[in-house]
Amino acid sequence: MAAARLTRLTYWYPGQGRPALDHVDLELGDGLTLVVGPSGGGKSTLLRVLNGLVPHFHGGRIKGSAEVRGMDVVTTPTRRLARDVGFVFQDPELQTVYDTVRREVAFGLENLGVPPAEMAGLVDDALHAAGVAELAERRIKTLSGGERQRVAIASALVMRPRLLVLDEPTSQLDPEGAALVADAVGMVVDQGRTVVISEHRVENLVGRADALVDVAGGRAETVVGRDAYRRPPRSPRATRAGTPGPVAWSVSNAAAGFGGEAVLEGVDLCGRAGEVVLLTGPNGGGKSTLLRLIAGALAPIAGRVERAPGRVAYLPQNPVALLHRPSVRSEVELTLARSGEPESPAGILEALGLSAVADRYPRDLSCGERQRAAIAAVLAGRPDLVLLDEPTRGMDATARDALIKLVARLRDAGSAVVLATHDSDLEHALADRTVRVGGGRAVERSPRLATA
Repeated sequence: MAAARLTRLTYWYPGQGRPALDHVDLELGDGLTLVVGPSGGGKSTLLRVLNGLVPHFHGGRIKGSAEVRGMDVVTTPTRRLARDVGFVFQDPELQTVYDTVRREVAFGLENLGVPPAEMAGLVDDALHAAGVAELAERRIKTLSGGERQRVAIASALVMRPRLLVLDEPTSQLDPEGAALVADAVGMVVDQGRTVVISEHRVENLVGRADALVDVAGGRAETVVGRDAYRRPPRSPRATRAGTPGPVAWSVSNAAAGFGGEAVLEGVDLCGRAGEVVLLTGPNGGGKSTLLRLIAGALAPIAGRVERAPGRVAYLPQNPVALLHRPSVRSEVELTLARSGEPESPAGILEALGLSAVADRYPRDLSCGERQRAAIAAVLAGRPDLVLLDEPTRGMDATARDALIKLVARLRDAGSAVVLATHDSDLEHALADRTVRVGGGRAVERSPRLATA
């Protein structure tokens, strides 16, 4: 029996004239299936069919048929599908229930009535498999985005589902975390269970895949042979038009953290107008803390932070927190109105490939489209200081290239830019200086790259 079978499946979200999935014929077998394709092409919608969120939660119209483990998705309640299908969403920030890691991972077992004596061992196994055993007693709100992502994966693993579905599970992970996820996936497959993963970062997974499915424009095509996948070429270095200007921000002998407990200490850094500083390092190492410190969203425990006058554009790890207007266009218009800049929103919407979804509600978009919408909302106009936390999260290669061009344009116009990322392509394309953040310290890793 196939793990899942979709036959002539067509699905429309409520109020949409164009289908998100269009006459999909697809059979998913055992082992690992890797789902690839552009942002907004239908990957997440396809995955949400597998646990019944499409159509039961999202509504809309559906034609054709979908079966998962012999169950009809349209007629089977989602609570029944959830017993066999474990699901990890793109947004780990939005899927936690309890305030501590151990309780969060145990939540699904509690719902199934697993005896406490059995539960502890299952939770420990899942925490180890996801590489978060050391976080077991931590409060969820103190975790980085990447750490929350691995906790969400542990919460799915602990249920030992027959079908495990992961939607971009490594989008915020450092290389070590991404490798741990790949190992955990291999363990699940070796146990005879089925895994379906949607990803843009496939380097650790493509060699393990039993099948690849390419989803674009609502269509799905099975790619024969894992060797058929070709990684997009690396983004080229963004040549600069000038040299950096005066110091735009500085952090002097600063300590920062939460609840009086320092995450970073003795930080001495500065950045100039027209310069891109890239922050790298492990999940939970303090990159987001440092960005918030520079932005003024977090007061230092000790030391001093200074910023030149001007508008600060700050993108947090969770872009949904920024999106509350009825359309993508209105998000950009609000920023331009508040900053008193007369330009039209059309320019940045076109630059980021958002023109076709400009009148859509931002929270109804795919993860990659939401990310670009949030970036458009914060970067519209000419901000003086640009602070972006994991800006390529959920982005395909085309969207990443568009972001690189936009950041390079702002840099050349005199914006000081700080990027926190695990994306090596972004570092190659934009970084003038790279700072490694981890172990309580922030240390410059490489000298300024030569200008072109």
